[in-house]
Amino acid sequence: MHKRLAFIDTLRGIAVLAVLVQHVLEVIVQKHPTGAYYWGFHDAIGYYMNFGRFGVVLFFFVSGFVIPFSFPDSATPVRDFAISRFFRLYPAYWTSIVIGLVTMVLLDATTFPLWQIAANVTMLQTFANIPNLWVFYWTLAIELLFYVSCTILFALGLLNQRLTAVAIVIAAALIGTAAAMLVENRTISSLMEVGLNLSAMFLGKIIRDTVIGGKLQWRHVTVCTVLYAIFAAALSDRRFGGVYQENFFYSYSIGSAYICAALVFIAFAAFGERMAWRPLAFVGVISYSVYLMSPFAIVWVHRVLWFGDGPLAWAAFAAVIVALSILLSWITYSFVEKPCIAFGHRFRSKRRKPIVLEPALSTQGAAE
Repeated sequence: MHKRLAFIDTLRGIAVLAVLVQHVLEVIVQKHPTGAYYWGFHDAIGYYMNFGRFGVVLFFFVSGFVIPFSFPDSATPVRDFAISRFFRLYPAYWTSIVIGLVTMVLLDATTFPLWQIAANVTMLQTFANIPNLWVFYWTLAIELLFYVSCTILFALGLLNQRLTAVAIVIAAALIGTAAAMLVENRTISSLMEVGLNLSAMFLGKIIRDTVIGGKLQWRHVTVCTVLYAIFAAALSDRRFGGVYQENFFYSYSIGSAYICAALVFIAFAAFGERMAWRPLAFVGVISYSVYLMSPFAIVWVHRVLWFGDGPLAWAAFAAVIVALSILLSWITYSFVEKPCIAFGHRFRSKRRKPIVLEPALSTQGAAE
């Protein structure tokens, strides 16, 4: 059984709180555009830094650090990996769908077509060009793509080859940057954005191969990070540049989100467990539930417990939402996520041999 790395959970905590803060501030800016502080908030979360995208990309880096090393040393590693991921993702996701549907019916009398609900239950709706029930589900499609990519590379014996991830990041950065600069096409830009997100994940693997096991060196991280940053800046300028309006997506804010997420992740990985902080690590453990449940906590608090306008009222609004989100997410983690993950372990095949920790992890365990 793998042990958790506390600094990875700390990063998860930072990531999900960044997403939550972005969503809270968006409610304030969109629903209550009053007061002398309005444009300060508006520009901070849209023009200069999109904290939501920063948090999401930080999650992608964490996935790259963890997922490629999640294939068990068992008789059927691909099957066991798929089972593990299914019970990790789907039960909490289905719970989120139920809570969201109930919330929309009770607060807005809003319903959705059965075909859209059925498609969303599969988590494959994006690939069938069917709208997500809620926009924040878009990240799950990227995660699934990464799982499939890792599975294919694992089956081909390439996943843990020394330079596979390096080659992927370099190729994606060169192709993506060229496409962003030379091709003016919305569909191509969307595909390149998917490529950028996957690049963040594989860059996370490169960083792990550098700090754990010593398969790569910091020069690999440096080259890949620079190319990734150029890719992010070029694509953000093409995809989100132009006139900044009310949608919180602009070239500066999105580009800085991708680049800052890389720098923060590298700093944490370089210092390892010394960067762990227990309160944030706790939030990181339940971060998947926080990501899925907090949007509905925001809706309920905003609808029934608005504190008024002004910095103090907004701070109280944010504090209540964070506290409620963490409480609800701890409940769903304890009664949905954790039991389902444990139940999924029953279906794994036997290990071929006992786990031997890598030397660099002998005192702290491997990451989940």
